[in-house]
Amino acid sequence: MKPPTILLVDDEPNTLKVLSAILKKKGFDVITTLSAELALEKISEIDVDLVITDFKLPGISGMELVDIILEKRQNLPIIMLTAFGTIEKAVEAMKKGAFNYLTKPVNYDELLIVVNEALEMQKIKRENIILKSQLKEKYSFQKIIGKSQKMQDLFNLIMTISKSNSNVLITGESGTGKELVAKAIHYESSRADKPFVPIDCTSIPAEIFESELFGHERGSFTGAYEKKIGQIEIANEGTVFLDEISELPFMLQKKFLRFLQEKEILRVGGSKRIKVDVRIIAATNKDLIEEIHKGNFREDLYYRLNVVSLRTPPLRERKDDIPLLSDFFLRKFNQSNKKEIRGFEPEAKEALLDYGWRGNVRELENAIERAVVLCNSDTISLRHLPRSIGEINKQEQRLDYGITLLEKEKMLIIEALEKTSYNQTKSAELLGISRKQLRTKMKNHGLLSSKEAED
Repeated sequence: MKPPTILLVDDEPNTLKVLSAILKKKGFDVITTLSAELALEKISEIDVDLVITDFKLPGISGMELVDIILEKRQNLPIIMLTAFGTIEKAVEAMKKGAFNYLTKPVNYDELLIVVNEALEMQKIKRENIILKSQLKEKYSFQKIIGKSQKMQDLFNLIMTISKSNSNVLITGESGTGKELVAKAIHYESSRADKPFVPIDCTSIPAEIFESELFGHERGSFTGAYEKKIGQIEIANEGTVFLDEISELPFMLQKKFLRFLQEKEILRVGGSKRIKVDVRIIAATNKDLIEEIHKGNFREDLYYRLNVVSLRTPPLRERKDDIPLLSDFFLRKFNQSNKKEIRGFEPEAKEALLDYGWRGNVRELENAIERAVVLCNSDTISLRHLPRSIGEINKQEQRLDYGITLLEKEKMLIIEALEKTSYNQTKSAELLGISRKQLRTKMKNHGLLSSKEAED
């Protein structure tokens, strides 16, 4: 591994000689120059990790050198060398962005401590830059797969929304990628290098929800042995993603509305209001207007959240993307299962396109993963796919050979009932009809017992 490169700048050759020898002895690469002008040339030619410069230099001063370097390389650490009488100037340089200063004559042990601290800080900054770049790449809208017009429209909307700080409401069925869209908005925005904090409203018990959002002070309730920072405060300057916002407890909605209005939080048991700057992105698979009519959701909160809205389309509305997604998941699960399956047989491709995908992209991903695990040949066939997908294909084939519409309806009802262990409510949801409609159809097809039919 290449050792760090340190640039020494001083107009006293003896100082350069002594400091260079000490640093080289510790394994550093050292470059020396007698002026700021020569130092700037070196910085433009060589990848320098740290600059140590005297304050008093001929021509461009050390203070001016700090300004010029930090204008071009904001993250390059600089250590100032200064005589006792110019300490104030060195402190001023630190306010401008210099890492630290040392007084002359330099204490060599102190020099090595400060140099190592500066290089460690430089390493952390570089790692953070790489990590942030990777996060932005991972969650960029370009990583959301789709070539259909509906997805292209969604990409354009993400880019437009990401430029603002307004609250966003994402609607769409389960499995359509609402959290992925929220992350894309965040990582394409000016808040990309700040926290993205997801909160699943379905997984937090109502009694601790307020504490999770806003935090609590020590002793504020039984079991509050330590102060807790809430998720909103943790996300300061970043983005909070509230998944399934319809599940936010009604008793907490007024307090959450006040936070949205005033941009302040009050920890449970606290007396001091804390200013926070976060963007709120909320998502739901429910009709919030319907929830308002039912009395489950506040209308004023809905309008505060729904400043900008977008809808993630279900997979059945963008079937052009199914082959693209299938190939993507095939590559993904080939890699994780150490397989080399080349593709799909025509019958399997047709079945994937014909299926309704009520579970959307998540269901497709699960189906492809299962197929990859079960497949021992170089192509995935119909038998490797879940039975429900294959059955739809077989039913379509039977339809071509004279099956009636009523017979097909009966088969679909039976399939739904078998899939849900004869739970009529879940079967109705699966078929996209009401339970009352399902029972009527079951009665017409002779699928209800005589006792049930009389009820």
